[in-house]
Amino acid sequence: MGWNLKGRLTLVAGGSKGIGKAIVSEFLELGATVMLVARKQENIDTVENELKNEHLMTLRGDVTDAAFRKTIVQSISKSWGRLDVLVNNAGMNIRKPSNELSNEELQQLMELNLYAPFLLSRELYPQLAEGQGSSVINISSVAGLMEAGTGAPYGMSKSGLLQLTRSLAAEWANRGIRVNTVSPWFTRTPATRPLLDNSQKLESIVSRTPLGRVAVPEEIAAAVAFLAMEKASFITGQNIIVDGGATSVIL
Repeated sequence: MGWNLKGRLTLVAGGSKGIGKAIVSEFLELGATVMLVARKQENIDTVENELKNEHLMTLRGDVTDAAFRKTIVQSISKSWGRLDVLVNNAGMNIRKPSNELSNEELQQLMELNLYAPFLLSRELYPQLAEGQGSSVINISSVAGLMEAGTGAPYGMSKSGLLQLTRSLAAEWANRGIRVNTVSPWFTRTPATRPLLDNSQKLESIVSRTPLGRVAVPEEIAAAVAFLAMEKASFITGQNIIVDGGATSVIL
């Protein structure tokens, strides 16, 4: 009893590829109704064709755009009237040395990885306050806890999500809104494929991971799903690290 997401009205930002796609699939399998938000229509079409689920809705747009965030809020209000789960998964990285990253690239990265989750959470607060056992789940990274070779700006943005989680958890607890974070280690996704296809880099990563491999997206999605369940009703302000034991050795 309770190990499901039946009836949970869920928004997944950045839900068309990799971890986000796995989250959408996991939530649908567990009985949730999901609104997927992503920037590219072709990726949205792929998910729709693969999942073929009547409980999946989609919106195309960029969560860093204020007008599109307003569209999201209006769509949820019109379709559902409330929001039970918000998953802030949209993110990116620009793999350059810090001294080579342009100011424009830095701004782009921070707007998507950090500012958008804050703004979207805040703008959806009224719908979350009307939700049933509402839960916000931010997708951070082990790079927010330590130097992981992903670049300073990426680590800064993911570390910021951890503090956002703690702050909102404290602020919104009186409305019954839980806020948590899931922090993956290296995971096989389209974004990490170029890195993990490099045998030397893969060996270096695996050698730092006690379980001796990298994660697959479904393993991250499982942690997100648990935090969205009523079974996690007394968990808020926390960070679940899904890393195959890497931080237990490194930190």
